[in-house]
Amino acid sequence: MKLLAILATILASLAACGDDGGAPCAIDATNLCTKLSSYTALFADVASQTPADGTVPFTVATPLFADYTTKQRFLYLPPGSAMTWHDTTAFDLPSGSVLVKTFGYLHDRRDPSSGERLLETRLLIKGDAGWSGAAYVYNDDQKDATLQVAGDVIDASWIHDDGATRTNGYIVPNKNQCRSCHGETDENTITPLGPKARHLNQGGQLEALVAGGQLVGAPDPTAWPREADASSTLDARARTWLDVTCAHCHNPTGMARTSGLFLDYAETAPAVFGICKAPVATGRGSGGRAYDIVPGMPDASIMTYRIEATEPEIKMPELGRNLVDDAGVALIRQWITEMTGTCSG
Repeated sequence: MKLLAILATILASLAACGDDGGAPCAIDATNLCTKLSSYTALFADVASQTPADGTVPFTVATPLFADYTTKQRFLYLPPGSAMTWHDTTAFDLPSGSVLVKTFGYLHDRRDPSSGERLLETRLLIKGDAGWSGAAYVYNDDQKDATLQVAGDVIDASWIHDDGATRTNGYIVPNKNQCRSCHGETDENTITPLGPKARHLNQGGQLEALVAGGQLVGAPDPTAWPREADASSTLDARARTWLDVTCAHCHNPTGMARTSGLFLDYAETAPAVFGICKAPVATGRGSGGRAYDIVPGMPDASIMTYRIEATEPEIKMPELGRNLVDDAGVALIRQWITEMTGTCSG
């Protein structure tokens, strides 16, 4: 029955797609353009990722790992509108807003000037009834992208940091899977993850949004939250990585709330964010280990076992990656290695 429901959702979404044929069409969460270039309010030129006037490029302090892809992010707000500040959760965006994220692979990660292959652009569109997601896969000529409601798998290759050729079957999510990552506060509701104060508080981005009237309700800048950076403590950097990588599900209201493992940065109880915490139900995901985190022993910790895994039934996060985030794994291993204490029982 669940499969039938998913298929029905996809078919309904297909029926709601606007047959624009590449002509300009309006931003409408219930009537998606078939070509990315049809959203003339978003891009002046899709191939070069040149945003249209009024669409703002932005970056986040700690990007979510997605199989070594690059990401270009843009924000569109309807003319004359603004986002409303929140200290910890995503800013409140008005109806008609769009969050844009383009994924690609550099031809050679050692040389960004070598160019890249564009893979997909994901849109989150705010309608009167809430947020709706859509994925657009780039054509072979890289000049435009076409709506793929049912998702896709793209065979890709690139030169990695060590000079070796790497390959990946990059997964474009289907429309129904948007909720799996963006159900931060309700598994049936899509919620933006990127536009949060702590993610954007770098490079003068928040200051520019406030000055431009695109962000209202901000407190004094001295009160703005900021994510950990390279100069921060090991604990702060590890907790930030877990917040970005895992907390959209592992929080008190997220899809993994029944696990009792809450990895949002605001969580202060060590047992709740995994130290000496026994899993609720992991099956093969425990790898025979007894606790999510065993101080001083990353190889005995379920957390490292799962973030190092690539098997679908074991790996965490479940979606969004086929490969291992080597830098993230090294960070969490160091964090656990330097913990003191023991687990009893």
